[in-house]
Amino acid sequence: MRYLAAWLFASPFALFAISNSAPKPIEITDTIPAAQDIAYPTSIQLSVDATDVVHGIFKVLEVIPQVKVGDLILLYPKWLPGKHSPSGPISKLAGLKISANGVKISWKRDPVDVYAFHVDVPPGNPDLVIEFQYLTPTVINQGRIVTTDAMLNLQWEAVVLYPAGYFVRQIPVTASVTLPDKWKILTALEAESSAGATIHYKTKPLDVLVDSPAMAGLYTKHFELSNDVTLGIVADQERNLVISNDALKAHKNIVTQAVKLFGAQHYDHYTFLLALSDRQSGIGLEHHRSSENGVDSHYFNSWKTDLGSHELLSHEFTHSWNGKFRRPEDLWTPDYKVPMQGSLLWVYEGQTQFWGWVLACRSGMLSHQDSIDALALTAAIYENRKGRLWRPLIDTTNDPVIAQRAPQAWTSFQRSEDYYSEGLLLWLDADSLIRSLSLGKHSMDDFAKRFFGIKDRDYGEVTYTRQDIITTLNQVQPYDWAKFLHERLDVITEHAPLDGIKRGGYKLVYTQTPTKLFKSIELKRGGTDLSYSLGFNIGKEGVITSVVWDGLAFNAGLSVGTTLVAVNSRAFDVAELKEIISSKKSPIELLVRTGSIYRTIQINYTEGLRYPHLEKLDPKASSLDDLLNPKP
Repeated sequence: MRYLAAWLFASPFALFAISNSAPKPIEITDTIPAAQDIAYPTSIQLSVDATDVVHGIFKVLEVIPQVKVGDLILLYPKWLPGKHSPSGPISKLAGLKISANGVKISWKRDPVDVYAFHVDVPPGNPDLVIEFQYLTPTVINQGRIVTTDAMLNLQWEAVVLYPAGYFVRQIPVTASVTLPDKWKILTALEAESSAGATIHYKTKPLDVLVDSPAMAGLYTKHFELSNDVTLGIVADQERNLVISNDALKAHKNIVTQAVKLFGAQHYDHYTFLLALSDRQSGIGLEHHRSSENGVDSHYFNSWKTDLGSHELLSHEFTHSWNGKFRRPEDLWTPDYKVPMQGSLLWVYEGQTQFWGWVLACRSGMLSHQDSIDALALTAAIYENRKGRLWRPLIDTTNDPVIAQRAPQAWTSFQRSEDYYSEGLLLWLDADSLIRSLSLGKHSMDDFAKRFFGIKDRDYGEVTYTRQDIITTLNQVQPYDWAKFLHERLDVITEHAPLDGIKRGGYKLVYTQTPTKLFKSIELKRGGTDLSYSLGFNIGKEGVITSVVWDGLAFNAGLSVGTTLVAVNSRAFDVAELKEIISSKKSPIELLVRTGSIYRTIQINYTEGLRYPHLEKLDPKASSLDDLLNPKP
């Protein structure tokens, strides 16, 4: 019996070691050299044939001159600027062929880093010829659509391989692109020459090339917004290029107000690249001397009613100062292999969201009331986000890597890159506090000029840390800013940071009527937002597209993908559902279908429709209104 007891109390790990095989891990060796800040000895020649828009295939010919004998490692960009994650589209590179002196050379993909290719270069310092195709997505489930029969969006990082071991700013590239016949191209790059449909660009460092995308198409137009800034538009159809005087004036005012705000410009010339399309996927991506912006084809035709995209250009323009020029220390990397760290995205994106919203109002892209209504919607979303009960805001800066911007089932609980718009609320809080403490003498405008308005016309990068942010805030207005940021970033908070709204004399309330902005966003998304009443959003054909965690719909058993079939025994109709909610009669009976399963559920609710508004409570409090007023 004592032997049995000894066996029972023996370490289970010792038993497993005796009875099970136990392999040892292999040692992983990193064979890819670290980037060094030394000049690459020759200029890479990069030619892209973008004429096959029917298939959406970019054909790439790259020549690297006079390569030394031995193991050359070519890298495909992995960590892409502005995307904050390892999202380089390596799966779409195909047909890779490498040759020297007309002889094919074998290549081998690195077993650890699949973005790296090892090439055994023969003696004689040959020119290395690289050919491959970049297979752009043809349907949306493959990724973002970048080519149609009328336009394309060329991002150079998708069509280049570069030698490992060098800072990308030290690798010169001479690029060219061949377009379909009669197409025109828009880009911040300076053309050297053109021959037929081929445009040759001046030699630039690889980081500048990657930071200078192009849009091209049959129907293009450009407007000078200032001596330094151009609006370049490409459209599906020529009629969509018509822009009203009011809309053009608002776009010009973005530039005027931004320069007044920051006090310096960090580009030699800046180009807004704007695609108007219902076929090419939308985009909003920052660059130092340009931005990629993709909106619906009717952006200008529905200027006064479709308000959902009116903050896009002011946001991306702000990034020329915040994110591209002043860049978080841990987000700047010497090449596209070194991982980026997003601990300061609440500045990079959060403060850009703040200034983008402010500049949209100051410029007239949004009216004062529409801007207030946009803030009401932001405040409501984050005040009702249940995920804040378990996850601090700072942790959401990891979301680009964690989720890769894939759809999530329970956004209100998981949180999804909340550093953007909750970051807006944080900086509004800071602005109102500075105004209060300084008796109106100072504001976040002073921070913007001190922090971003240095080194006029410099479009390099100046990095910063959290302490740099704190130091500059204290230069504007002494306060315990370290504690201020810690409380809003690093700890779990039950409520969103709405003190900026309160100090501005407003209060978040809910009414039976949606704002004009709310209705515009609903129309654009093609659904119905009942988040603040029944706790869900409905898309086309009654399919539920989001459910508020722990809300009425959630507790009744609804989830994303469920279809609403009938309401109170009548076939589902949005207008009738709203009438039933408004009648405040309870319970509301829903027939729903999830897959092949039908269920009847009841929701007890009597508060009617609820939509977020900001109600002005203190007419004497003016900090919020003052913030949104244009600078003279």
